[in-house]
Amino acid sequence: METLSTIGYEPLISLQDMVQKQQADQSGRKLVSKIAVAGFCFGNVMLLSFPDYFGLSALESNFRNFFGYINLALSLPVLLYSSRDYFSSAWNNLKNGILNLDFPLALGIAVMFIRSATEILLQTGPGFVDTLCSLVFFLLIGRWMQQRTYHYLSFERDYRSYFPVAVTRLINGLEKAVPLQELQIADRILIRSNEIIPADAILLKGEAKLDFSFVTGESAPVNKVLGEIIYAGGRQLSGAIELEVIKPVSQSYLTKLWNNESFQTIKDPIKTFSDKASKYFSIVLLLIAFGSGFYWAGTDLNRAAAAFTAVLIIACPCALALSSPFTLAAVLSIFDKNKLYLKSTEVIEELARIDTIVFDKTGTITNPDAGDLHFTGTLSQEQRQAVSDLARNSGHPLSRELVKWLGLSPRHDVFHYREMVGRGLSGMVNNHQIRIGSANFLGLQTTVKGSAVHIEIDNYYCGYFIAAQQWRDGFKALSGQLSVRYDLHLLSGDQDHDRQCLSPFFPGTQQMKFRQSPQQKLDYIKNLQKDGRRVLMVGDGLNDAGALRQSNLGIAVTDDINNFSPGCDGILDGKAFGRLPLFIKQAKDAVKVIHMSFAISLLYNAVGLFIAVQGKLSPLMAAILMPMSTITIILFTTLCARYYARKNKLL
Repeated sequence: METLSTIGYEPLISLQDMVQKQQADQSGRKLVSKIAVAGFCFGNVMLLSFPDYFGLSALESNFRNFFGYINLALSLPVLLYSSRDYFSSAWNNLKNGILNLDFPLALGIAVMFIRSATEILLQTGPGFVDTLCSLVFFLLIGRWMQQRTYHYLSFERDYRSYFPVAVTRLINGLEKAVPLQELQIADRILIRSNEIIPADAILLKGEAKLDFSFVTGESAPVNKVLGEIIYAGGRQLSGAIELEVIKPVSQSYLTKLWNNESFQTIKDPIKTFSDKASKYFSIVLLLIAFGSGFYWAGTDLNRAAAAFTAVLIIACPCALALSSPFTLAAVLSIFDKNKLYLKSTEVIEELARIDTIVFDKTGTITNPDAGDLHFTGTLSQEQRQAVSDLARNSGHPLSRELVKWLGLSPRHDVFHYREMVGRGLSGMVNNHQIRIGSANFLGLQTTVKGSAVHIEIDNYYCGYFIAAQQWRDGFKALSGQLSVRYDLHLLSGDQDHDRQCLSPFFPGTQQMKFRQSPQQKLDYIKNLQKDGRRVLMVGDGLNDAGALRQSNLGIAVTDDINNFSPGCDGILDGKAFGRLPLFIKQAKDAVKVIHMSFAISLLYNAVGLFIAVQGKLSPLMAAILMPMSTITIILFTTLCARYYARKNKLL
């Protein structure tokens, strides 16, 4: 496998990743091939065009037509192969009544070729073949920059990314490997150590010690008892176990959450500045072209045709088409170095437009590694062991921290285990009835503030655990910076014990919602959007999947980027959580750079149009203006993006 990987054939066993990688590789190879063809033709055309730039001697004039025919031949693969996607995109969008940036680009390329072919074949001039080839070459490089994302993170995840291709099914005591899609309800399956459970099932035999780290982010293993339901996605750590499937793979609870099938959401596509500007740019360009053509038509038809085509050639929005991809690609790289991984470059522009930020609580603004618990009350060593054995069965972050704090190895089996999500646990441990959870779960009247875990053994109240430190590093400063410009909200599935502690960070009690189900979180986001808000949702777990997808921009916070994260537009490493205001500021600065580069490109176009409308555009002038504007935009956007990154302390 190592040898295969070193020569570019990395073995893949995940069906989804294999399909996605093959599609991405094929698309990338085609684009690189088009760039190679355009670059080859561009270089040779420039070489053959130099005599025209510097003037021809009597001897060299004999080769003018010959060089022209070669240049025209070299432009054919650029037109028919390298630039084909621009024509297809422009035509498809026109059929749908949309004017995107590809329309003036395709129009400019077509006009350049037609005028060049006419001048070369009629021997009236050298044409604009060099400008055409350079335009397509730089445009394709810009498209490659735009498509370049950090492929080592997958944002379109479903169960096929994590589950095995096949599973071992037990039939009359015999083992048989069957494809995952053939697994049915009531099938008995064998899961060995380090294998992943692919469907919701009941534990029938063996000791289930499961690692849900890439689902919940919690590294501590979870023990399950016989007869208990085990959700799909856990990795068995302790020997072989036998399970009975109760739901098909595609219908398991976690699979639905991973695929977002549990939530019906409609999300508008992200609209970029280039998409908006291209519509008006195309209309103005056509008006100027037809206006200049009609102006000269009454006096000189040849000059009218020259002016009409010259406008379309010189105003071809090459610089505008490159300003966004080069700026956003530079910012994407800066974010990557600072541990924010975005799905695409368009997400950066959406990040700059948000005005409302919604946070999840547990695992998002709370620190999963805080773990500094304090116990108030009395527990004997045997009682501590019983509490640890019971809490070990739960995947809730507080339960996991409690087990970690007690630091005891499992000793007793747990019977009659029950868990009320977000409230508490109960079970029989070593012939003692243990109840752990919130004050409401235990029926207590208490003034204890914060996320307290109360303990009751055999109907006797023993005390409570409480976390002394619970917020992520930088959360207080982050909330203070964001609250100045943004409307902050909190959505949590937990009880409201921390309402008073969180009130300084969120402006009103109505903007903090507790005991929220996944559907309620999604509906809350929808209501904000109905009021015209552009919402950024920051969450971490599967219960945030619907809200992350519904929001205008969803960012999943994780303390291990290799762990599972729900469908989202970005993944933020927990260590970089405090930099969120800096990321938003950098996104706004990136949009500012795009606007400035657009102004620069308009300045170049204004100079070129002044010459073009007179019908006096020479091939030399076009060959100078087009590459100069392109190089200026590339340098300007790259340097400005890095300047703002240093200013925002991201470099």
